[in-house]
Amino acid sequence: MGWNSYNCYGAAVQEKEVKANADYMAEKLKNLGWEYVVIDYCWSYPHPPNSTQNNPPQFRLSKDNAPVPWLAMDEWGRLLPDPRKFPSTTGNGSYKQLSDYIHSLGLKFGIHVMRGIPRQAVWAKSPIKGTDGITADMIADTTSICPWLNQMYGVDMSKAGAQEYYNSLAELYAEWGVDYIKIDDIDLKEGYPYRGSEAEAMHKAILNCGREMVLSLSLNMKLENMEHVKSISNLWRISKDFWDDWNLLKNQFELLDNWEAAREPGNWPDADMLQLGWISRRGPHGPERESQFTKDEQITHMTLWCIAKSPLMMGGDMPDNSSFVEKLLTADEVLEANQNSYDARQLYRKDGHVVWTSKIPDSEDIYVAFFNLNEKTETVSVDFKELGLKGKCHVRDLWEKEDVGNFSKSFSHEVNSHGAQIFKISKK
Repeated sequence: MGWNSYNCYGAAVQEKEVKANADYMAEKLKNLGWEYVVIDYCWSYPHPPNSTQNNPPQFRLSKDNAPVPWLAMDEWGRLLPDPRKFPSTTGNGSYKQLSDYIHSLGLKFGIHVMRGIPRQAVWAKSPIKGTDGITADMIADTTSICPWLNQMYGVDMSKAGAQEYYNSLAELYAEWGVDYIKIDDIDLKEGYPYRGSEAEAMHKAILNCGREMVLSLSLNMKLENMEHVKSISNLWRISKDFWDDWNLLKNQFELLDNWEAAREPGNWPDADMLQLGWISRRGPHGPERESQFTKDEQITHMTLWCIAKSPLMMGGDMPDNSSFVEKLLTADEVLEANQNSYDARQLYRKDGHVVWTSKIPDSEDIYVAFFNLNEKTETVSVDFKELGLKGKCHVRDLWEKEDVGNFSKSFSHEVNSHGAQIFKISKK
């Protein structure tokens, strides 16, 4: 549970904005389990003041092929924060002061990284820390490139010094006090090669760096690689970038259902960030706006992520949250379903009605979520036999925090168009 800067600030988030969201989380959300504050991509890129450029490219000088703009980088070919965007890193190239601030709030600090090694390190033939004479150009795979950001080459993990490079990254991030790493360009689409060897290299590096860190893989992992991603990471993206579009939200139902077998403690299929509140303030997708989801669609969004036990990473700029969005993020009984249940699965999907369930540890109680994907209000129902329950059951509405009543054999309830409800069903 946490916040990620991408949806509202794209590639150009600044330190003051990270701190403002951390302050909000500490004041209003920390007591409910929200804890990670994650800086997303391109924190090394020297954006001009107030630039809104996303996927910012590097170019090559004609005389010597040097890459420009030059990203902040140390002598070992490891990217550092841009001091204009992150003033506390000026003169030291370290996120330690910012991570100390976030830790002082009782929160945890995370960063996004691209897989591979900077192209400018390859150009400069930067030495690889922990090796004897191995340089960046000797481990780079210049054919392994990201199609949407041109700053990195892949690392050929068969080469001497390749693992040492990833070890040096984890060592640096541990020095900064990093608690969470999101590594990108591990997958993308059908026909795109799964970059599992580099993800595994980061996993090994974290295990050996002396600091516990969550490892998140991005993006759009293929189901065929389930066992490998489970063995090397804590969470992984199951879709392309998710935005405030009803059709994209409907698609997440099938994707979350497909990954049911992977969902267990320590392994969480990730349906992407929460598209709530103020997004795209500095890009990366469309104009600055409040989420275009209706209130019912926002409830569906939050309910699905909670019942399916997706990680909850808020994408909107939280200091400007409306009271409605704040209510969604602080609904303690709904969050409990996300954080403290197991065996989350889709019970059925038929005629635009979807029902998901999950179980409560050391209890016969069951969480049940109703979804109505249709264009008018309709009644959704569940048979208690399908839940393994017999006799009378008590139903509690978790969004409204009120008891609905006692029922025998089945339970039905009206659900708004594009809306959702979530209940706790208990044996009487």
